Amino acid sequence: MTIRRLPATLVNRIAAGEVVERPSSAVKELVENAIDAGAGRIDVTLRDGGRSLIAVADDGCGMTAEELALAVERHATSKLPDDDLSRIATLGFRGEALPSIGSVSRLSIASRARGAEAANAIEIEGGAIGAARPAALAAGTRVEVRDLFFATPARLKFLKSARSELRHATDAVRRLALAEPGISFTLASEDRTHLRYEAGTGDLLEADAGRLVQVMGADFVDNSVVVEAEREGLTLTGRAGLPTLNRGTAQSQFVFVNGRPVQDRLFSGAIRAAYTDLLARDRHPLVVLRLDVPHRLVDVNVHPAKTEVRFRDAGLVRGLIVGALRHALAAAGHRASSTVAAHTLGRFRPGAGAPVTGHLAEAASRFQAPLQPAADDFAPAAAAPDDAAPEAGAHPLGAARAQLHATYVVAQTGDGIVIVDQHAAHERIRAAGGEGGAAQQQLLIPEVVELGENAADRVAARADELADLGLVLERFGPQAVIVRAVPALLGVSEAGGLVRDLADELAEHGTGLALKERLDALCSTMACHGSVRAGKRLTADEMNALLRQMEATPGAGQCNHGRPTYVELKLADIERLFGRR
Repeated sequence: MTIRRLPATLVNRIAAGEVVERPSSAVKELVENAIDAGAGRIDVTLRDGGRSLIAVADDGCGMTAEELALAVERHATSKLPDDDLSRIATLGFRGEALPSIGSVSRLSIASRARGAEAANAIEIEGGAIGAARPAALAAGTRVEVRDLFFATPARLKFLKSARSELRHATDAVRRLALAEPGISFTLASEDRTHLRYEAGTGDLLEADAGRLVQVMGADFVDNSVVVEAEREGLTLTGRAGLPTLNRGTAQSQFVFVNGRPVQDRLFSGAIRAAYTDLLARDRHPLVVLRLDVPHRLVDVNVHPAKTEVRFRDAGLVRGLIVGALRHALAAAGHRASSTVAAHTLGRFRPGAGAPVTGHLAEAASRFQAPLQPAADDFAPAAAAPDDAAPEAGAHPLGAARAQLHATYVVAQTGDGIVIVDQHAAHERIRAAGGEGGAAQQQLLIPEVVELGENAADRVAARADELADLGLVLERFGPQAVIVRAVPALLGVSEAGGLVRDLADELAEHGTGLALKERLDALCSTMACHGSVRAGKRLTADEMNALLRQMEATPGAGQCNHGRPTYVELKLADIERLFGRR
């Protein structure tokens, strides 16, 4: 077998397999180029989900005819003026995107440099580069990608439906729009405009706030907490959604490193760890985080797609994210998402959710007074003397006024009512009370757990953190650790399997979620068994004590699975329900 040099066109097509996975990959690369060119407006047009056409137009600095010819050559770029890969300040830098896209499509680029009298254009078809020629273009650059993957038909078979590919492209533009609030973005397809984000006005803080509303929605801004933290030269800012505002996927989690959108397991694992006792495993919070890191401490030259990064101290980054998120969520106290109230009101309205029939439907349709509960289902809170009852407006969750069905506490606030699930609320209070250093159970005979050298290294490196959770271990030879104590809640029989699970979690996520989740599950179970049961009648003092404990407990607005522990309805909401507004 003879070794030979592959043709340049084939080399480009091989490289394109890493850079251009699907239409959204091409959209991302082209929009990043426009951002690096100093564009103030970027317009994206797609046809057939990007298969037939991807067009990206910008009003950036543009290119001369000579620059245009170089731009489609492999590893030609304007973004490394000093050839220093340790100080990358642009989104692009590899000089691979345009030649890779051109090798698998019919690519045309028209561009006019600022101050130039005319524009120029160049075309590439399946890797074959044409000569630059004069063109008509007012300013900036317009790139058109037609018949993507026509030169590599096997790749076409792996694309999803046009609707699915459009969704991926939309997500790519949305991430870049969040990163650049000072730029206007549009994304359109054959039938309509899917995104339209106008550039923010005012200072960077105001522009960023406006873009958050445009991309994430007003509900996110209203039901999230500000995240601000700094540690050893790293700065983390952003917003984190309350646990009761969650989704079934992680699509609404946006992380930026030095302005670059990234999707990395380190961040997903850290976010998951921060919310670990606030959400069920199949639910995901909404977050927007911006991490600013000195260039020397981060490597963005990890993969051609540029969505992954590597940090010199990954543990520092993870600790910063987990700590900042937990601190911000704890500062939110007992808050629950206001969308809970909107959902509740929606369930009251006929035709929303489960069908409403009988007397309730008739009453609702006429906006008459609500049906009165049966006497056995109503325990008045007036058991205490009137002069001892707290004022309704004196506390965030108000004063207890009734208990319904021996399960739900109804409280009056200064401007509405609160309905509390007494069992879920007390369960959260008890679980939160168990936080802190975990009790340990010393092993009479320490257990040696064989893991392999790499896994043993990972576990031993986190020994101090694991000790805080009650698991005491140390290195034992090159391929094992020795366990000397385990969390008292788990029992001695858990040691070997627990450590192996931890090693797997650390390899995949960089965090020991297995131990935390087992402890959280046990704490929740214990809290559940020890908390106020549904069906138990409470006195007025007991109900008010529960409300005060909720107000003093971080995360009391939801149970350990992210479900709300209370619903708050404002008087304005109730008046609308009964047709008074």
